Amino acid sequence: MNPFATLREVRDAVQHGTRSAVEVCTEALARIEAHNPQLNAFNTVTRDEALAQARAVDARADRRSLPLAGVPVAVKDNLCTRGIRTTASSRILERFVPPYDATVVARLQAAGAVVVGKANCDEFAMGSSNENSAFGP
Repeated sequence: MNPFATLREVRDAVQHGTRSAVEVCTEALARIEAHNPQLNAFNTVTRDEALAQARAVDARADRRSLPLAGVPVAVKDNLCTRGIRTTASSRILERFVPPYDATVVARLQAAGAVVVGKANCDEFAMGSSNENSAFGP
């Protein structure tokens, strides 16, 4: 699929079965793997969790009702994700693994989105330039 496909194009392809959510997710993960060493856009990549979410979307008989069916998304690392390290780009939280999902994360997943990772941000998301992350700009 075109790496610059719109959200709607990805969703429609997954809903109509011309692409699987697993295929879309695998391609997104490959792009992250190829480009993240230079970009440092992700603090955490959730490969296993993302592929499990994608398989769950593909298995749903009602995937046409999911407004974000199979769409890969990154969530800022200050949003809690159950069982996945959430640092807010701060060394203070470097080992924090929350026991719950932030409401926005739960809603994205309920809509069929596939969370592929946690995006780097300014420490505690207190800034706009992404130059003040404990894990590098």
